[in-house]
Amino acid sequence: MTAPLTTAAQIRQHIERLPLGEPFTPAALLACGTRATVDQTLSRLVKSGVITRVARGVFVRPEMSRFVGRVMPDPMAVAETLARTTGATLQMHGAEAARRLQLTTQVPTQPVFSTSGPSRRIRVGTLEIRLQHVSQRKLALAGRPAGMALAAMWYLGQKAVTPALIEKIRCQLPAAEFEALTAATRTMPAWMSDAVFRHQQQSHG
Repeated sequence: MTAPLTTAAQIRQHIERLPLGEPFTPAALLACGTRATVDQTLSRLVKSGVITRVARGVFVRPEMSRFVGRVMPDPMAVAETLARTTGATLQMHGAEAARRLQLTTQVPTQPVFSTSGPSRRIRVGTLEIRLQHVSQRKLALAGRPAGMALAAMWYLGQKAVTPALIEKIRCQLPAAEFEALTAATRTMPAWMSDAVFRHQQQSHG
């Protein structure tokens, strides 16, 4: 008969099943043992180099590159992992959303994310990630392309958000996501919903 695995062995086995470079928190391992045991085991695994502590309370099985050595996880993945542990809503910042939707060519110099949780800064290696608290209405449709478009519109502001810009967004989004965006006018400020309404009128005109 096989002897049952020790708590430390269970934790290590769970971690070894995770993809390289995917951040995780101690909360993900609490089914294996008490918080104290989990913390002690993680501390030993950090010392032995099996995992890396990338930020307070966030760990990763490091991905290694023969060119740069240890590869840090994607800032979005770290921010999402932290958000999950606190139950906070997370959204890509409007500056990055606008760049990804090709509405601006400016590249943000620092990873910033909008959150329903408290504002905080997290250092990941040499990089600082900023979580910025925003109102719930700015997080409508978070985690999907329509939410990314909404974040971009909030960031670009009233003067930039015209029917022509809405048309550019329409071209970048899958049809179902654009439909979700235009259906969310109740969460938008008047200037934004007006631009969406004018775009719809022009499209059907």
